[in-house]
Amino acid sequence: MEELREFERYLGHLGEGLSHADRKAGLRGYCTGLMAPLKRKSVEPMASHLAPTATRSRHQSLHHFVSESAWSDEEMLLRVAQWVVPAMDFGDGGWWVIDDTGFPKQGTHSVGVARQYCGMLGKQDNCQVAVSVSLAAQGGSLPVAWQLYLPEQWCDDQARRTKAGVPEDIAFATKTAIALAQIERLLSQGAPRHCVLADAGYGTETAFRERLSELGLAYVVGVTGQVNVWPPGHAPLPPQPYSGRGNVPTRQRMGKAAHQRPQSMKELAHALPADHWQTVEWREGTNFTLRSRFARVRVRAAHRDYVRAQQRPEQWALIEWPEGHKEPMKYWLSTLPADIALERMVLEAKMRWRIERDYQDLKQDLGLGDYEGRGWRGFHHHASLAIAAYGFLMAQQLRHPEGAGKKNFARRPEPALPTHYKPRGSPAHAAPRPIVHHELAAAYRRSLAQDATKVSLLPARKRKASPVTQ
Repeated sequence: MEELREFERYLGHLGEGLSHADRKAGLRGYCTGLMAPLKRKSVEPMASHLAPTATRSRHQSLHHFVSESAWSDEEMLLRVAQWVVPAMDFGDGGWWVIDDTGFPKQGTHSVGVARQYCGMLGKQDNCQVAVSVSLAAQGGSLPVAWQLYLPEQWCDDQARRTKAGVPEDIAFATKTAIALAQIERLLSQGAPRHCVLADAGYGTETAFRERLSELGLAYVVGVTGQVNVWPPGHAPLPPQPYSGRGNVPTRQRMGKAAHQRPQSMKELAHALPADHWQTVEWREGTNFTLRSRFARVRVRAAHRDYVRAQQRPEQWALIEWPEGHKEPMKYWLSTLPADIALERMVLEAKMRWRIERDYQDLKQDLGLGDYEGRGWRGFHHHASLAIAAYGFLMAQQLRHPEGAGKKNFARRPEPALPTHYKPRGSPAHAAPRPIVHHELAAAYRRSLAQDATKVSLLPARKRKASPVTQ
């Protein structure tokens, strides 16, 4: 089976970053377990599936590999990207997609768990949240950076930090700060300066947008209707004339007239004339073409202008207001070129759907949210291995698109997003992207059984069982 041999080569590539050869068995078993048809992809079910007659010893080896073994999850993600990115076609553009995802979690001891917004539930609840950056092209996407968001109450609790193994250099950082650090690290490694996409949880923050511009990155980011801008014909007053005494005034002033004050994005939308609105199609959905009504206008961002000497550069305000809706649905600010076509701008704004599909596949089929351990290292290791399994399947789909309809990539009805799954700014419909199949895992499991003597496992009778969290 050629696909099985390709999987072996892939595991060999990933295994070179594990430092020790004896960790390769754990990598092989864990990735195979993540692709198996199991209801839950925590360590115990995977161990039982992989080694029905030696579940305890396999459980211990997999648990040690994911939660204790000191290999680098960042190195793992880098090697996954090295394998997948060459198969991606950036001829029609590339994007960095920033987002975060939540994992409902009970108790208070699992690292980073706190009451906070959980996109999976669409509300505040007890959960863990991780921030990620994905690299996307028209044909596929892949998470390339991943970090747990550590709430302030965790950062200030040394006892909990120590018990969960939080590294000493991890201090409190907002989600936007984590995302920017991930982007900066990727750029320092030579990553291309693609356009950045993010939802309103990130785009509303002025400092976030300004930092992207400082890094030379264009962006299309969601904002709320309350974000203020200076539309055409609106501008602050210039600084006070110099009186001849004291310091020369350098700060702009807010006037009393309407045109001397900024407008909110929502006010701007309501003020636009009817001929500004156009119906735009941007993608073929599951059952129909996705289309909506959009308008755009050149604006300048407005934020604390009274401490600035001059206005910010012009950029685009993009607004979606579907026909028949009482209010606009979404708002974006963008630094895409001034001459870009509206259809292209809408397509780029809507490309953020890919990360939501990534998360759906990773959670529903590859066990991204199924880790039951409590530690920092295990949380990141499990996620990087789920992304590694996903990366192989994505690369196979990109390199062998003709196989998408064959048995090895059996098409199945794509499950709809659960009704409780409401990521910020998620589209009402998302086109299916069948990617996960279990034939490879089954074939690989058979090969493991045939080659069991090569798998390093300690017999259960020779080890004293120790309590584990899995």
